[in-house]
Amino acid sequence: MNIAGKFEKVSKEQFCSSSQSIIDSLSEFHLNSMYDNIKLPKRATIGSAGYDFFSPFNVTIYPGGSIIIPTGIRCKMNPGWVLKIYPRSGLGFKYKLQLMNTVGIIDQDYYNSDNEGHIMIKVYNDSPDDKDVQLEE
Repeated sequence: MNIAGKFEKVSKEQFCSSSQSIIDSLSEFHLNSMYDNIKLPKRATIGSAGYDFFSPFNVTIYPGGSIIIPTGIRCKMNPGWVLKIYPRSGLGFKYKLQLMNTVGIIDQDYYNSDNEGHIMIKVYNDSPDDKDVQLEE
């Protein structure tokens, strides 16, 4: 099987600076600890259609609320490839969790951007049943 891309962690400096601006209540110790525990995306099973991304922290998204998740991940892709990000079907179906831009598109050349290609995911809880959504590390 040909590999079209490779997931990597962004630098600790990039992760901490972008995360601090989003989660301003975290100390440098907590940011360093989150960085050390970042998991690279992986397939849940051999037949999985895609890779699962993991949140670097636990978060509750309340109905009508949204959050930007700094994943700490970048993706080096072969020319001509693109990375598409969708919410897991279970989260969308059960809780109506959505990406704010419906589908995240990561271009092949984003890897070399000023922020090291740091993939940020903004999710929105559009639950009609007032259900909180828990995302865990």
